[in-house]
Formats: sequence, C-alpha cells, structure tokens
Amino acid sequence: MTQTKRRCLTLSSCDTRYITLSNVRPPVEEVLTRKLRISNPTNYFVRNHTQLLSIMWLFLFLTLVSVCCKAEVCPCEIQELCQQIRDEKDFEVFVFDVGKKAWKSYDWGKVTTVAAFGKYDAELMCHAHSKGARLVLKGDVSIPEMVDPANRTAWIISKVDLAKRQFMDGINIDIEQEVADSSPEYYTLTALVKETTEAFHREIPGSQVSFDVAWSPKCIDGRCYDYTAIAESCDLLFVMSYDEQSQIWGDCVAMANAPFNQTQSAYDQYLAMKIDPKKLVMGVPWYGYDYPCLDFSQEGVCSLAKVPFRGAPCSDAAGRQIPYSFMMKQINGSMSGRLWDEVQLAPYYNYKDQRGQIHQVWYDDPESIALKVAYVRELGLKGAGMWCGNLLDYSNDSVAQEQSRDMWNALMGCQDAQC
Repeated sequence: MTQTKRRCLTLSSCDTRYITLSNVRPPVEEVLTRKLRISNPTNYFVRNHTQLLSIMWLFLFLTLVSVCCKAEVCPCEIQELCQQIRDEKDFEVFVFDVGKKAWKSYDWGKVTTVAAFGKYDAELMCHAHSKGARLVLKGDVSIPEMVDPANRTAWIISKVDLAKRQFMDGINIDIEQEVADSSPEYYTLTALVKETTEAFHREIPGSQVSFDVAWSPKCIDGRCYDYTAIAESCDLLFVMSYDEQSQIWGDCVAMANAPFNQTQSAYDQYLAMKIDPKKLVMGVPWYGYDYPCLDFSQEGVCSLAKVPFRGAPCSDAAGRQIPYSFMMKQINGSMSGRLWDEVQLAPYYNYKDQRGQIHQVWYDDPESIALKVAYVRELGLKGAGMWCGNLLDYSNDSVAQEQSRDMWNALMGCQDAQC
C-alpha cells in the first residue's frame, strides 16, 4: 500500500492512465469476469475467500486513487490561470510576502516571483499568474531530521504534492540553521536541495527552486554550507544582503544593516567560488534597526549593549527591526532628520524616546538600494528582491504612495517615476 501511495503522489498531475490493473494483486481482470453465485454465505466464505480478497484489493486501490489523485478545483475565475508559470524573465524581482492583502498594492509590472511565507491565498495565486509571476512555497525543515533519506523523500513528496494542489510554481527553501563544515548535516543539506530540485522539475515542469543564503559565504552565523554544490543544484540563490551586523567582532556600535562595501565584497566572494552570476539574486531590506544608545558621542557614534550571538560578543540583537513604513513617519519628528554615511553609503537618523534616551536608526532607502542594484547589473546577476513586500505604507496618503513607488523603482536600479 505504501508503494502504491508514493507512486500516485509522484505521477504528473496524478494521471491515472499510468496506473494499470497489472499493478494490483491479485489479478482484478479475473475477479471482474467471474459470476458470483452465493447460495450459502458460510460455504461461500470458506470456498471463495480468494475472490472476496480480490474484490477488497480492488476497492482499496480505487479508494486510494480517488483520494490521492483527486483533481483540485481551480479557484480562479479564468481556469487558465491555474496553469503553472514557466516563462523566464531577463531580470528577476523576487518578493517575499508574509500574508494579508498588501500584495494588491505591489508593483506587478516588476514582480517576477512571490514567495508565500504567510497563509496560502488562492486569490494571490490567481493574480500573480494573471501578471505572469510565479508563486512559490516556503520550504523549512530541521536539517538533522533530513539525514535519514526516507525522511527527505517524504518531505519532498509532501511539498511537491502541496505545490500541485495549490497550483504553485516551485519552492523557496529557507533554512537558516547552523551547519558545521563536513558534518552529516553539511552533506544532507546539499542532498536535500538537489533532490528537491529534481523532484520539482520532474513533477512540475518549468518550476523554480530557490535557496536562501547568508549575505556572505564565510560561515555567517555558523551556516557553513556547500554553497557551490547547492548553487549548481537549484535555480536561484537568494542572497540575504541584510542583517550583516548579526555578528559584530569589532567595536560594539550601531552600523548600517547592509554597508555597501561589505555587501559588494560578499558578492565577489560568491563569484570567486565559480557560482554562475545568473543564479544570484540580491536581497535588500525594506526594514531597519532601531538601536538604543548606551553612549552617544559628539561624533554621533552610538555605543550598544553587548548582546552575543553564535559566538560573537556583540550583535544587531541589541536593536530591534522596524519597517520602512514606520521609519518614514518617525523620521519627521527625529532630532536629526535623514543623515547619510559616506563610508557605508547608507541613511540613518537619531531620535530621543519618551525617557530621553537617544536612539540611532539605520536602514535602506531608494538611494542606498539603487546603488546596490546598479552593482547587481554591473556584475550581471540574475536580479534583486526584498524582505519583505509587506513593509511599505500602501495607504492612500500621497506622500506614502510616492515613497512606496520609489522603493519599488529602486529594485530596478533607478529612483525616478519613469523607471
């Protein structure tokens, strides 16, 4: 029974043309051609138990087929919108969405892929497909559990089946766990990405499998992955070029979320590993960090409380993440207004809270993002994306609308309304 179930789950579109009666034992053809004459039920069960078992096998098999291969009903008004997206765009704009309805205000003329990290929204799927954009699953699992090949296979089958039932176009594997170099988990993660990609490409032709990696391949936060092998196995690496202060080894002071030079050098490191530039998508933050200052120097340096993280004595955990929409309101009442750091090529501002403590907020805006995306184009990378699409102000306020438009334009490397 287990083998029959797996065969059904891996069939393309659960096409029952590939399930023949010869797969069922005992032979069903013989059972269906027999004439059942039951004069005495007791004697019948004694003499013809094989015949009854055959009928039972047939019933169980057909039940399994009907449950496993039940055709899902397309939720879109136009049925063709349930067809998977296969077209490749020259420049990828990869959007993470965490739910609700912010997606209705996205700049769909730019979006190519949406990774659904919130509750599944059939309306979002239909709309994305109507715009020629992919909608992909979130894939997250404990790596130690995947060391067992049987567990990997079961997980992959479940994700492929879910993508099919929800008319989705692939999967974004988001595993940000510590993995030691050359450990069993190191090889397991590589195998998981490879096997997932093979299964999705086989079962959903044209599907996209992406994998999220740290801003640098240098074992950031203990994530010592085989980046070269993983890149070869999947379609895209989404490079999370943010949270670059997760491990601060030098002075424990507030700094940019993603300093330009540090971000730039990290891509040079990925490319030095012979990773195809067309497999790299630069992820930028649509949020910033609010740091309470233990001390605020005359030069404007904000000293932080030491909050260790994965071996580092200081980290951005001393602050808190705040969305771009909130910062654009707060900055107007700040003590400094928008400031620009010429070394890190990033904006920031200072403010006092209700207790009089000074805070320093570092973030990215259209200027800093456009500079990074210009570098993406210079290197010939596949595209850009962000965490996450929900963090802008999509209200009817004219100022907020202009700010949101500029952030979307920055993903293309420009800052004007005609981008």
